[in-house]
Amino acid sequence: MAQTKNFLKKINSPLKWTQRQFIAYWRKNWWHKVVAVAVVLAVVCGSTMYGIALWYQHEQKNKPTTLGVTFIADYANYLGLDAHQTYMAILNDLHVKHLRLVSYWSDIEPTPGQYNFSELDWEVQQAQAHNAKISLAIGLRQPRWPECHPPGWIDTSKPEATWEPALKQYIAAVVSRYKSNPALQSYQLENEYFNSFGGCNNFDRARLSSELALVKKLDPQHPVIISRSNNYAGLATRQPLPDIIGISVYRHVWNSVLWHRYVTYPFPSWYYAFLAGAEQIVTGKPAVIHELQTEPWPPDDLDIPHISLREQNKTFTAQTLADTTKFGKQTGIKDIDLWGAEYWYYRMVTLHDPSVWNTAEQIFTDNN
Repeated sequence: MAQTKNFLKKINSPLKWTQRQFIAYWRKNWWHKVVAVAVVLAVVCGSTMYGIALWYQHEQKNKPTTLGVTFIADYANYLGLDAHQTYMAILNDLHVKHLRLVSYWSDIEPTPGQYNFSELDWEVQQAQAHNAKISLAIGLRQPRWPECHPPGWIDTSKPEATWEPALKQYIAAVVSRYKSNPALQSYQLENEYFNSFGGCNNFDRARLSSELALVKKLDPQHPVIISRSNNYAGLATRQPLPDIIGISVYRHVWNSVLWHRYVTYPFPSWYYAFLAGAEQIVTGKPAVIHELQTEPWPPDDLDIPHISLREQNKTFTAQTLADTTKFGKQTGIKDIDLWGAEYWYYRMVTLHDPSVWNTAEQIFTDNN
């Protein structure tokens, strides 16, 4: 018995020594372990994201890509263009078959209870005549600065109860007018609703839920898109959940937070494939790129008509258009609306540089 105890003591002593040394080493070098654990977690997380991205891209591989553009008459006018001429060039020269159009509250109801649909009616009629499909932006927050577009008789800085009923009446008027139009394909409700930039004062989730319920009640046939912003890693898992998740992708921008210079976001195309794939796995909702940056991003306090073509080229050229469109397709997301078609036309007719417009024409020709 004594011999057995001595034997066990001998073989256990190295193990006990190792445990003591390990504990001492951990206490002395704990930050090494924290770094090691962080690296392991980052590798596992990155590998999982990449795996989901590859799965999504494979699932989407054999589906056709639909390329469209956003068109905003107010922005064409701001650039000094003839808005109708610009729109018809997009339809006739580029042969665009998908359009994201806007219904700014400020344009449609400039006076309480008096609606002016003349511009939007014309745009929808022309789209229908050219066999193009429409995604119609609705709500208070819609594409282009200042993001929120209330009429002058509405003050959204006041309590929501003072203006939300009027907002819902306007949304109902828009939906009721166009829900039976054969060109209508979807709605986009409240553009990038939770982004704090722009002239917006209210980001209440309950209001967004209420608006979605209203639209679905008025028109249960057409899907509703609710969009997230550019590079946020989170998923849309909380209510209200739309029929389709919209993703915006901006790559070449002016950074005013840290560097005050132009930067290119380092996110690869598979990152957006991960966002779309994870969303589909978790919620079952498909994704579209409703805004793919294909125009310059000027420095703060400046805008495109007030910077030189040379300055514009720092974030956007014809080659950028081709590369960015290719990037968008590499994500695997099959419905992509390019952002900046009015600018392409402005660059051709005002700045006398048709390179971007010609590249766009080739892109749409190859895709159709």
